[in-house]
Amino acid sequence: MTDLARRIRGRTTREIAAAIESAARDGALKGGGRLPTVRGLAETLGVSPATVAAAYKELRRRGVLVARGRQGTRLSHVPRLPRGAHDELPTGARNLRDGNPDPALLPSMAKALRRIDATPHLYGGAASLPALQKLVAKDLLDEGVRVGGIAFVSGAMDGIERVLAEELHPGDCVAVEDPCFGNVHEVVLARGLVPLAVPIDDEGVLPDGVERALAQGARALIVTPRAQNPYGSAFTPARAKALRAILRTRPDVVVIEDDHASLITRAELAPIHVDSRRWAHVRSLSKGLNPDLRLAALTGDDETMRRVEARQRVGERWVSHVLQRIAVELLSDASVRRGLRKAADTYVERREALLAALATEGVRAFGRSGYNVWIPVESESATIAALLARGFAVAPGERFRMQSAPAVRATTATLAPRDAKLFARELAAATRAVSSAPSV
Repeated sequence: MTDLARRIRGRTTREIAAAIESAARDGALKGGGRLPTVRGLAETLGVSPATVAAAYKELRRRGVLVARGRQGTRLSHVPRLPRGAHDELPTGARNLRDGNPDPALLPSMAKALRRIDATPHLYGGAASLPALQKLVAKDLLDEGVRVGGIAFVSGAMDGIERVLAEELHPGDCVAVEDPCFGNVHEVVLARGLVPLAVPIDDEGVLPDGVERALAQGARALIVTPRAQNPYGSAFTPARAKALRAILRTRPDVVVIEDDHASLITRAELAPIHVDSRRWAHVRSLSKGLNPDLRLAALTGDDETMRRVEARQRVGERWVSHVLQRIAVELLSDASVRRGLRKAADTYVERREALLAALATEGVRAFGRSGYNVWIPVESESATIAALLARGFAVAPGERFRMQSAPAVRATTATLAPRDAKLFARELAAATRAVSSAPSV
């Protein structure tokens, strides 16, 4: 009996599935690990092969397992949250883990709320507000995005999931960044899709990694063209050109761009969908205007947009016109636009201050754009614990990575430059303490 098989218990389909999922969630089973064959596990548990096969089928449907042909059935690379990841922070601890924007840099909605049209929007009306479509279309065109039909969805993740739901089927492979935003990974798995890790650097996904994923059968590619979370990558024109050349040879691959931080980043946009036949571009308004304004614009090729909008009409029907009207008021306000540019400059200043402070301490880190910094470490859990004892909370890299090396993510959105040096010193001290600790 293998060590893996010993960790699985149960007599019924439900019990076996629950045991595998529990072990995966707790980290006892590692992402990518191969499970026993159906017959082998059935013999170990003393149940029929049909019982085990049904458990495996259910877990594949929910994205916990993936079938890889001759490579066998494997556990998905599921990002797991360590126990206590969302516990209350100790009094006085500085929160650099949550990924939120600085509330002080969000525009006030008070004036917009006073000015919006309160006329009810009734069933059967248009889903999208033309005034908001016009504002968004101008912003997109100004940055080189192809503009097809524009629909509004409840945030960037909602837009990505809608495209995946309409374009792919359970079992299909999707190329994703590694590390990537954990919610992207979870959405892919929740739809029963198979994520294929594509390494990244400061300029975004690596072309050879994209080629490998496409050769393995990826039917979609999800990328963050700038302010990549957690790594901070931003496509350069040269990288975007190389990726476009690859995608031109794969016209059936759906290219999905998640431009979640468009309103609050100074990084130039270098889109890669412009030569693709199948594509979608999602632009969130929430991160710059207000996280509680659950609103993003989605545009794409005609076929993709027809499918998404048709499904939206029979499901959600529309995103609240109250939210859309608020967005129109905010985006039409010159003072709000100035505030967004100031926020973008402030985030650049804070991120670069931390990168400089870490470099002074001899700590390697990444963060070309956005307001997150990715810091490779020897041990995530030990570093997090040591940092917390020193008054700082950061996010574990395990939430974001598939095959990439251990790291932690620090959100610099509220980290003033004067505090960056203190954090860098404490991080350097924490990593030295971890490195010098005796192994157990």
